[in-house]
Amino acid sequence: MITIYHNPRCSKSRATCELIAATYNYAGEATEVIEYLKRPLTVAQLQQLNQQLGCAVREMIRDSEPEYEELGLSNAALSDAQLYEALAARPILLQRPIVVRNGRAVIGRPPENVATLFA
Repeated sequence: MITIYHNPRCSKSRATCELIAATYNYAGEATEVIEYLKRPLTVAQLQQLNQQLGCAVREMIRDSEPEYEELGLSNAALSDAQLYEALAARPILLQRPIVVRNGRAVIGRPPENVATLFA
């Protein structure tokens, strides 16, 4: 199963979906595309996704969004729990796309990053 956390307005997200369909999913593996702006992730789901990514919570956050500054997320004193809460409350802050396969995840920026999930 391939799961893609997708924002259809994002060119990188669209390119990643196309790349998976055209290049990597030659076996026709089941694919679920989740538009996370319509179906925001819970804190528990974000924590699981972070474990699959194997990165710091901050790496999951888009610091170029206005909400990042509005919420003061650049404050290094914020805990992981506070960062997860911010992501759950403002899903626009989530890096995109994120692709999950076989218990591992990558951020598809650039889209070619997903190749590691199919190696």
